[in-house]
Amino acid sequence: MKAVIMAGGEGKRLRPLTCTLPKPMAKILGKPIIEYIFELLISSGVTEAAVTLGYLSHMIEERYESGYKNLKLNFTREDKPLGTAGGVKNASATFDEPFIVISGDAVCDFDLEKIVSYHKARNASVTVVAVEASDPREYGIITVDKENKVTGFIEKPSWTQAISNLANTGIYIINPECMDLIPKGESFDFASELFPMMLEKDMPVYCYHADGYW
Repeated sequence: MKAVIMAGGEGKRLRPLTCTLPKPMAKILGKPIIEYIFELLISSGVTEAAVTLGYLSHMIEERYESGYKNLKLNFTREDKPLGTAGGVKNASATFDEPFIVISGDAVCDFDLEKIVSYHKARNASVTVVAVEASDPREYGIITVDKENKVTGFIEKPSWTQAISNLANTGIYIINPECMDLIPKGESFDFASELFPMMLEKDMPVYCYHADGYW
């Protein structure tokens, strides 16, 4: 199994910590955030991950140029910002099976193997991992039908727009053919552009309700 780790953000909300270091390298209990993600992927059977880089990219690339434990790492840099989906398109160019997408600052204990099995069992094109949020105004919100098929996305809704409390974690299982819908070399986002396009095309986008912390 393979994965893409999105690690190119500037981490402005963590300043001054991120003035001299990329957000995924900020430490929790003395350990860089990205290493928690590496450990999660390894425990889920992932053997290869592509890391999308942007801000202070050399600090991540130099530290992990030989991989991490038994996880092989490849690095892709963006000459210009390509958005979440555009960056993943570049990084996953050689992938030929469903793969995991996870943010470089996502500390969680989700059972990714179980989520991949769920994705395959439903013949989904994309599975979006969600958690229930006590205040949905802080997140991108997902609306679903009774079969957990995604019906829409609302970014940081007001209370009157918050018709769901399912927060998009930014963790996805994606079939590689979905990447063909993303324009090459252009900035393109998952929740605001790619996934709504897929819903318009009636492609199966499912939601997985995750337990645990995030």
